Amino acid sequence: MLQRFFYLFLLLPFSSQAQSTYKQPPADVSAIVLAAPTPMSSTSPTNQAILLVDYNPNPGIATLAQPFLRLAGLRINPVLNSRQNTTEYTAITIRWLIQDEPVRIQLPADGALAGMPQWSPDGRKIAFGIHKPEGVELWVAETWTGQSRRAGNLLLNDVLGGAFEWMNDNDHLMARIIPPYRAAAPVPSPVPSGPVIEETTAGKLAQVRTYQDLLQNSDDERLFEYYATSQLVLVSSSTNKITQLAPPGLYAGADWSPDEKYLLVTTLRQPFSYSVPYYDFSRKTEIWDHKGKFVRTVADMPVTDDTPRQGVISGPRNFRWQALHPARLLWAEALDGGDPTNKVDFRDKLLRLDAPFTSDPAEVLQTRHRLAGMDWTATKDIVLLAEFDRDRRWSTTYRTDLNSPATKTVLFDRSTRDDYNNPGNPVYTRLPGGDRVLLQDGDWAWFSTSGASPKGDFPRLDKINLTTGKKETVFQCSGGAFEEFVMFDGKNTNRIITRYQSKTEAPNFFLTDLKTKTRKALTTFQDPAPQLTGVEKRLVKYTRNDGVPLSGTLYLPPGYQPGQRLPLFIWAYPLEYSDAATAGQVRGSENTFTFYRNDSPLFFVTQGYAVLMNATMPIVGDPETMNNTFVEQAVVSGRAAIDYLDSLAVIDPRRVGVGGHSYGAFMTATLLAHSDDYAYGIARSGAYNRTLTPFGFQSERRSFWEATDVYMNVSPFTHAHKINEPLLLIHGAADNNSGTFPIQSERLFQAVKGNGGNARLVMLPHESHGYRGRESVLHVLAEMFEWAEKNGNAKIERP
Repeated sequence: MLQRFFYLFLLLPFSSQAQSTYKQPPADVSAIVLAAPTPMSSTSPTNQAILLVDYNPNPGIATLAQPFLRLAGLRINPVLNSRQNTTEYTAITIRWLIQDEPVRIQLPADGALAGMPQWSPDGRKIAFGIHKPEGVELWVAETWTGQSRRAGNLLLNDVLGGAFEWMNDNDHLMARIIPPYRAAAPVPSPVPSGPVIEETTAGKLAQVRTYQDLLQNSDDERLFEYYATSQLVLVSSSTNKITQLAPPGLYAGADWSPDEKYLLVTTLRQPFSYSVPYYDFSRKTEIWDHKGKFVRTVADMPVTDDTPRQGVISGPRNFRWQALHPARLLWAEALDGGDPTNKVDFRDKLLRLDAPFTSDPAEVLQTRHRLAGMDWTATKDIVLLAEFDRDRRWSTTYRTDLNSPATKTVLFDRSTRDDYNNPGNPVYTRLPGGDRVLLQDGDWAWFSTSGASPKGDFPRLDKINLTTGKKETVFQCSGGAFEEFVMFDGKNTNRIITRYQSKTEAPNFFLTDLKTKTRKALTTFQDPAPQLTGVEKRLVKYTRNDGVPLSGTLYLPPGYQPGQRLPLFIWAYPLEYSDAATAGQVRGSENTFTFYRNDSPLFFVTQGYAVLMNATMPIVGDPETMNNTFVEQAVVSGRAAIDYLDSLAVIDPRRVGVGGHSYGAFMTATLLAHSDDYAYGIARSGAYNRTLTPFGFQSERRSFWEATDVYMNVSPFTHAHKINEPLLLIHGAADNNSGTFPIQSERLFQAVKGNGGNARLVMLPHESHGYRGRESVLHVLAEMFEWAEKNGNAKIERP
């Protein structure tokens, strides 16, 4: 027997394993990656200014290597008592519309900006956190002068949510802070007190997703409670006076009523769970008065680890204060037990409760399908209510009066994947009393949409009559560019701020007069990679052999000559659709400016490759069974792209590589296992064994036990012996995404190796689902280039 095992060991293919040092791509690529990106932006509540934040998206790996705790679905920096932050924010600038000179916010020299600032309601101040060695301080700055100061002698705690928010008086902020005089953090015991035990009972269906970073033991419980515990206070930004609202607790949510006389508070409590993240822990939602005194309990929920697949909890959910009422609370409750497979006439009901909250909740209406959202109009009690029909993947939005909901006007009725008929997002305004409602001109409201069309995206600003549904286009992007609405100029709806870009012009903000057609540049951001201006960008459309229309964006390197056949790299991510027409819609624009950032596969153009980005890989069919043909549809979609570009004499069809991230990585391994169209594959942070995600993946509605053959057939791990093209697997060693555990890549690599295949596994230290560290990003690019160069010249013979 031992001799037999030794013989089998000798038959295993040779592989090497070692700790390596970080690689560098070519110097010109590194320079582009490290170039400063255009700033993040935020518009003021009064539409009078734009806030710009400079940042570094790729800090050094030393930043990511700082210790953090994985607790209850969170990643916590124990030194700062805050959520892990992997972005470095470096500067704040305010660009007022009425003056050309921007205002630079003065930041303390001995601290680092903790995140995006938050505007005060009147736009005259901003609040932000500053990282200091002992924790995160609260700071406030004047937006007209740039002067800043610390607000209150306190340290913020954002573990369970936003650490601060402005009150309507533009002076006070409600903050979650670390309790003063807190004891030292608990120290995990090196010796366990006993085994970890979980138990389930017959009849309970706890079909939860494969979450990561969950609590593991009693030490984790104590650490979570310690770092997540905060104290609710009010702090004056002018006097620094701090007023306590509540004693220390596990506050997962705190939301003021419009009149700021009541506070809706959700508090976590034990017992905690080892199966779900913190937001599904046992919790109580209460109404307090403005001094923190208890008024009423509105929800008392146990651990919710039994929510039906693609369903909702069976108790109260989605609490919201209704606009234009001083203190009216609305929420939804399921009428189908939260299970979308139950056959019922109505799925949800909407309830309300008014101050002083002494009466029983009143039922407002029932929805035939799942209540998906509400938008407040400028007219009291008139709302835009959206329902979602899971069976058809259909969204219906109608205007209704909550006082007489039987009367309603359907405004939008479409497939959720139908981008051509997507009305976009309504434009909101903030009223003097603090209510946020739709910006309206009588019955007309403004909607900003991507403007998807068969020729690509051409953003629009529409006015839609909420009574009749009539639509008028106020502004639309012209051909040859990509320009989208950002906000109005204050209260002037004849002047808009847009973000304009083209293939050769970096995105910048402009002030446009809709009547005079004149425009003024507000920013002058430059191309961070002018050496790549000559890259050719085309929107290409082609058809699958079953008639499904497909598309993608083709990039050709500078100096490309027609008729020159290039190696091709395809980057894709599969999406599900109910019908071919919707699947075939063109999405995206060839007129946008191309940023070369992080570890984007677009960098292949710098190496002389043609790159087909976002190649559509639609999986079309009945939502209940579409994955029955996932493999076949993915294969013919990829083949259609290759055949089309081959017919244009743009590519060498024998030198095609394919890649993707997450579900795109799953697709990549599938294509290598079930076709011979590719010379190699690059799969990043994927899941390859669907038995490890047994209660669904993506939009799959069946469990492993309901569709065993499907789960096995779509799993590349099952077909590892068929992966006969070189496969580069890259994975963040600290991946926190549900389902894509690092072991997924490790086990697929072992399976390919054990079957004599050609594969390389790169595990990135300290990286999560997306890669952020500067060294990691550069290393990934170097790995991708080397893999393509090494294996892309094999010139495979396609079937």
